[in-house]
Amino acid sequence: MSKRQLSLGAFFMLPGQHAGAWHDPSTKRENLWNPGYLAELARTAEKGKFDLIFVADGVSAGYTSRAFEYGARVTQFEPLTMFSYLAAVTEKIGFVATASTTYNEPFNLARQFASLDHLSKGRAGWNVVTSTGEEAARNFGKRDQDWPHHLRYERAHEFLDIVKKLWDSWEDDAILYDQEKGVFLDKRKVHRVNYEGRHLSVGGPLNIGRPPQGYPVIVQAGSSEAGRELAARTAEVVFTAWQTLEEAQAFYRDVKGRLAKYGRSPDELKIMPGVFPIIGRTEEEARAKKKYLEELVPLQVGVERLSFQLGVDLSRYDVDGPLPQLPPLEEINGNKSRFELIRNMAEREHLTIRQLIGRVITGRGHWEILGTPEQIADQLQEWFENGAADVFNVMPPVFPESLNEFVELVIPILQERGIFRKEYEGSTLREHLGLERPVNQFARQTVAQN
Repeated sequence: MSKRQLSLGAFFMLPGQHAGAWHDPSTKRENLWNPGYLAELARTAEKGKFDLIFVADGVSAGYTSRAFEYGARVTQFEPLTMFSYLAAVTEKIGFVATASTTYNEPFNLARQFASLDHLSKGRAGWNVVTSTGEEAARNFGKRDQDWPHHLRYERAHEFLDIVKKLWDSWEDDAILYDQEKGVFLDKRKVHRVNYEGRHLSVGGPLNIGRPPQGYPVIVQAGSSEAGRELAARTAEVVFTAWQTLEEAQAFYRDVKGRLAKYGRSPDELKIMPGVFPIIGRTEEEARAKKKYLEELVPLQVGVERLSFQLGVDLSRYDVDGPLPQLPPLEEINGNKSRFELIRNMAEREHLTIRQLIGRVITGRGHWEILGTPEQIADQLQEWFENGAADVFNVMPPVFPESLNEFVELVIPILQERGIFRKEYEGSTLREHLGLERPVNQFARQTVAQN
């Protein structure tokens, strides 16, 4: 039995990760906003002993795109609200909600995540992202202003510093609640933040006590140079996308190698690639499933989705030909890491636009694995045991079928091999992931002064 244990996230994107999932007869219209259905899925993931449920989010609906008309994931619950409900119908599984540092304010976000951590008894996590796009900007009163990539990350650094200070603004033992003496708190242990930065300014303190975990687990999704540096400085889990073992290993070494300059050890940061599993009783059945899913998505929708990922209009080009000349990476203002991943995949495998669409409408650039339950387990184990991953964010193609298959068929194999838990050993998300509870920075300063 391996001493090191694999961790798993269940990526909830309903009705499924595949762009054509809503077209599958097994999905139901009435489940779009059905809390009972969500509770059922969450309990299934908890039954499988997943560490966490992960939910992506966006700050626009993509109204101007053909994908909007097609209905590919254009409507969903706000993650923090949804997780507040799911925390009441589960016991152990953690919740990682995506929230943008571009179009939020630190005080409100710190308060919301602290509240979720209290309500869930220490099971909250924050997936930190930056946001771009004219539609998103206009939704937040910015008219046509879109934040350049480097400024988004400058703001993100400030935002995270402030949020952590706000979570620490109440020391763990600040509330005395001495009814006999009539003393509610020790004011010396409640701290103003008084942060003044280039982009943000916050006074504090927060108006809720320190979260049970100290900080909700900090997850960061971004693999560009700026994203890697933000992760090395601030994150505890990095959600990333890679296609080959060699790429994933290089990223793993690179990001963990940056931690020392911030006084951190490699164990303080977990690497979590996304994985899109297509499971069949035989390899032939799995391939048939993949073909079926691809045929659910109209070609023009696929062209638009790939165009969006690359920031290049591909509608003028032959879909059975190669990609046109793409702009250099430094000119991309959107998701730089995803642009580079797709470009490299097309060049390495000599893919046509049509073939590339087949890859993007499945796992959106994440690692697609296909085969029998044993073959799926083999591939996960290879990456885990060869320095490419600590956690996998599992992206089921169609809910509930694909999640059920993974829980019933793949997880027992990982458990038998001794690399995944059979029971939860802790109660908080930090305990599931093997992460330490952070020391309060204000308390640390007080100890140092004394």
